[in-house]
Amino acid sequence: MEYTDSPPTEKQTPSGMMPCPLCGNMLPKDADSCDRCDWTRHGQVEGAEGKASDAFAVLLSVIPGLGHIYKGHRLVGILLIMGIPFAVGAAALAATATAGFGLGLMALYWIVVMIHAYAIDDRVSPEKHQQGEQY
Repeated sequence: MEYTDSPPTEKQTPSGMMPCPLCGNMLPKDADSCDRCDWTRHGQVEGAEGKASDAFAVLLSVIPGLGHIYKGHRLVGILLIMGIPFAVGAAALAATATAGFGLGLMALYWIVVMIHAYAIDDRVSPEKHQQGEQY
């Protein structure tokens, strides 16, 4: 093996073929998926308009459930909002039995909801372009 300062030579791919971005298997240029790995081609490149911000969802989760609603998970968000009185009640009950240490359960509830709002996939999708009337 010889070490040089010259740039490595690029592999020549046959025309009409492309390597799979994950495994390197040669595929036709118009392939939608790879038969060797999990790679699939997505229809369009998603811009900033079609994606909910994870950090903003965490900030909204100061009120548990709002971050989930922001990311498009309305049912989960409503259930988390409705669960706030139960979480506060459980933390207050635990606080009376543990000399106040049970209030940490409320902080734990908020942290878990914030982490879940950050990690959950968003369902917000960009508006579809009008193609005119369809008959």
